[in-house]
Amino acid sequence: MTLRLILGDQLSETISSLRDVDKLNDNILICEVKSEATYVKHHKKKIAFLFSAMRHFSKFLEGLNYNLTYIKYDDSGNSGSLYGEVKRAILTNNHEKIVITKPNEFRLYLEMLEWENKLNIPVEIRDDDRFLCSTDEFNTWASDRKQLRMEYFYRNMRRKYDILMEGDEPIGGQWNFDSENRKPPKNGLDVPKSYSTQPDKITMEVINLVEKSFNDHFGDLKPFNFAVTRQQALVVLDEFIDKRLSMFGDFQDAMIEGEPWMFHSHISFYLNCGLLTPLECIKAVERAYYDNRAPLNAVEGFIRQVLGWREYIRGVYWYKMPTYKSENFLEAHRKLPEFYWTGQTDMNCLKQCINETKENSYAHHIQRLMVLGNFVLLAGINPDDVHEWYLSVYSDAYEWVELPNVTGMILYADGGILASKPYAASGAYINRMSNYCKNCHYKVSSKTGEDACPFNYLYWDFLIRNETKLRNNPRMGLIYRNLDKMKLDKYEAIKSDSNIFLKHIDKNEKI
Repeated sequence: MTLRLILGDQLSETISSLRDVDKLNDNILICEVKSEATYVKHHKKKIAFLFSAMRHFSKFLEGLNYNLTYIKYDDSGNSGSLYGEVKRAILTNNHEKIVITKPNEFRLYLEMLEWENKLNIPVEIRDDDRFLCSTDEFNTWASDRKQLRMEYFYRNMRRKYDILMEGDEPIGGQWNFDSENRKPPKNGLDVPKSYSTQPDKITMEVINLVEKSFNDHFGDLKPFNFAVTRQQALVVLDEFIDKRLSMFGDFQDAMIEGEPWMFHSHISFYLNCGLLTPLECIKAVERAYYDNRAPLNAVEGFIRQVLGWREYIRGVYWYKMPTYKSENFLEAHRKLPEFYWTGQTDMNCLKQCINETKENSYAHHIQRLMVLGNFVLLAGINPDDVHEWYLSVYSDAYEWVELPNVTGMILYADGGILASKPYAASGAYINRMSNYCKNCHYKVSSKTGEDACPFNYLYWDFLIRNETKLRNNPRMGLIYRNLDKMKLDKYEAIKSDSNIFLKHIDKNEKI
């Protein structure tokens, strides 16, 4: 008899831990535990989403006659930890072995490596082959490279899976259509409504549980419109292809006040917990191109995110852990401002993105990188604080995807292992790619002074503060030459305005 543990982000019947399951004799264990719900204070909606998806998945497996034990969060006797529940199952039944698919968070993997000795029973940890590039394959690719550029990895993956290929060459004559995917928002843009469904009895029970047990966690619990079953997640994918994909490429970087969902797919929640698999999503979107339902720039842009970036980020995580978590190349130590939890700021772009995160447990990638991330980079916020925030607030966030994005892309804390330069920008970028600046307390056209957009002077102050570490970066040469030409009075005004602003942040005063 084998005990097969299924984690909350492994909600797939094809997961490797179920590959050779004996329905008559083996027991599947799925459990809601305090340690996983509170190691960071996850968004209320994130907890509700995962608990509901877990309960629906267990019901699905029971319908297929699997022998399954499901532990609810408030069940009597719930030990509050995965180890405690596995130990309880071992003591209750005559299990001879434990089978687990490798968890996607390093802390949990280290814990599970100790279970065999602690429980005195064989523990088999299998590779998570839902991903399209194994860790061994990625490690081989990365081992002789000083810089891990995603573009070359992505090309290998396109060839490996024969996606958008004509023989050995890419369809359309180029690998990457990113230059066509940066259009600013335009007036009258018709954004389709996002997926919505009425919560069923199971989901309502979970919502009531979260309201009671996680009342002090960040975020709004209602309205709750996430898909919680594979069938619903497939509808989300179909709706993206039918209603959003054709415009996704052009406007994937655009931001509009009051439009948090834009033309994005919103399937990362379901990919990352197992309700959808990456290859089926890639194939469905590729098929839309061949059926003339979406242009190549949109299709390639989506596929690059899933087949390229998602696989690449996961590879970087396992290749660089555990030391990657402590990287702080720019020696940033300022505390995360309180307004990242409250949304109470006069900077409209930040207010929009934080409040939408609070409401939806979601923000699209440019909001995360070039607004929320850009600010913590320029302000010199401690990476530990930034990691905790991103991991807490987004329903698609697990450490394998959050950590490399924050360390490498947002904070440049790894010194250039992942990104060739910091993703720093002034207010001009946000103004170009959004309409946020029109309703802001600050003026994006002003470079210094009390009414100036703080991004404008913080951008140059960031370059000044980190000059010794960034000046010799080949991609930063032009920027530093411009800094060298700056007049002394402007240079001093930038330093003064930045110093005043950052002191306000340190004192948690409203900015």
